[in-house]
Amino acid sequence: MAPSFRDLLSEVKKEIREVSHEHVRHLLDAGTAVKLIDVREGDEYAGGRLPGALHIPRGYLELRIEEQAGRDEEVILYCAGGTRSALAARTLRELGYTRVASLAGGYNRWSDAAFPVEKPVVLSPDQKERYRRHLILPEVGEAGQAKLLKSRVLLLGAGGLGSPAALYLAAAGVGTLGIVDADVVDLSNLQRQVLHTLERRGQPKVQSAKAAIEALNPDVKVVPFQERLTTANVERILADFDLVLDGGDNFPTRYLLNDACVLAGKPNIHGSVFRFEGQVTTFLPGEGPCYRCLYPVPPPPELAPSCAEAGVLGVLPGLIGMLQATEALKLLLGVGESLSGRLLTFDSLGTRFLELKLRRDPECPVCAPGAKVTLIDYEHFCATGG
Repeated sequence: MAPSFRDLLSEVKKEIREVSHEHVRHLLDAGTAVKLIDVREGDEYAGGRLPGALHIPRGYLELRIEEQAGRDEEVILYCAGGTRSALAARTLRELGYTRVASLAGGYNRWSDAAFPVEKPVVLSPDQKERYRRHLILPEVGEAGQAKLLKSRVLLLGAGGLGSPAALYLAAAGVGTLGIVDADVVDLSNLQRQVLHTLERRGQPKVQSAKAAIEALNPDVKVVPFQERLTTANVERILADFDLVLDGGDNFPTRYLLNDACVLAGKPNIHGSVFRFEGQVTTFLPGEGPCYRCLYPVPPPPELAPSCAEAGVLGVLPGLIGMLQATEALKLLLGVGESLSGRLLTFDSLGTRFLELKLRRDPECPVCAPGAKVTLIDYEHFCATGG
């Protein structure tokens, strides 16, 4: 006589390891490395999850588990009541996972005990379709896309660098983009500043950028700052953002932004262009060098002409701005290797990239251990050569 489901489940529970909700709570409180995997369906998961849990519906577990957990990692599966997770635990054991367990009583018992739960960001059907190419990347998935939607990125400038960066960060689903720019759209901008159009000539750039971004992706909230970045406002503007993309076109603003980011502990992704050459790097406060380590003193004004004075190949800011956007997405997702400690340069005439190592200056007045950051008059600093 074939066994009943009750018989099958009884046998499964004899074969697998079950853990109590008190045990899992202790592991989480102690900061123990453990991979929690929610095997419930999407509508169940949307109601709440254990802190930090990954969502892999039971029907996809065998297909996706290798993307999320190693065979020697501590893995705890849970469902609503402990049945689906028990069956899933046996399957993972058969796949060679040596430290897999099922949460006895599942999410229901955890919730009944009033243990902490999180309300996950669940993508709508339209969002799942929009970000489909992200969702199939193991390094992104729904959890990563939800993280992007909650992220806040500040762009200094809606010009040549800020334009492509803003468009692609918006397309990627970065939920909030702040844009700092005091200028208006001019005809001469349109050779490279692809956020703007002829019809928006004369409009403030931040408003033009807002219109373009919202037309591209209504998921994105645009916070415009129609003001010039100064010592007086920089801390206020930076306060609510996770990281900054520096698309400034002058040295006083670059030094100001660098010092403010070090002071606030916020990543600063720097890009710059000049004629046919561009460069990009990432400054991570406390981990790598800062802008002052790269340029301890500003160059004399006569040796640092702006793009308006020296010119720039129109497509070059697009490439550098895209590299900045790529750095931002990696940092927000916590994947890959950033450009911290490396300066990537590009020669468009020779179509050559060159990577230079950057070292943290042990005597840097801003980022050296023990240094005290004070925001100064950066116009005077650059005019007098530091």
